[in-house]
Amino acid sequence: MIDPVTALAGIQSAVKLIKQASKTVDDVASLGPLLGKYFNAKSEATKAVVESKKKGGSSMGTALQIEMALDQAASFEKELQMLFFQANKVDVWNKIKARAQAMDVEEAHNARREKEEAAKKKKKDQEQLEITLLISGICLILFLVYVGIYESMEYCAKIRCGR
Repeated sequence: MIDPVTALAGIQSAVKLIKQASKTVDDVASLGPLLGKYFNAKSEATKAVVESKKKGGSSMGTALQIEMALDQAASFEKELQMLFFQANKVDVWNKIKARAQAMDVEEAHNARREKEEAAKKKKKDQEQLEITLLISGICLILFLVYVGIYESMEYCAKIRCGR
């Protein structure tokens, strides 16, 4: 996982490329590959931000950079929407947003599943540890009982033999 600042720099780089390309292209459809890079960079940045928060948060400076970059991304998406509207491609924009939303929902489900699987694995590992400790404890008790019986028998044998 990359750090949030690098991920956000990826967003800014993709935005610059799209803005430059949008000035020279005739059809917004030709921006497809660049838009894919932008949305991939945005997804990576979002994951990096979430991951950095899990690891104990970030400093005020990093938090400020993150929020500013996300605000710029939202503004850029409004500009992008206007490009599609001006090109009379509202339906394409709506499909893009619907697909992105569906992918976000799927990603959220996958994250939930991964979290559940991690919890199940942790629970299974804990159960295995408890079983191992229980078996070890039982073996120790049996060994001590065996040693106790053996010592008792030897003691009884010494008494009988008169040693």
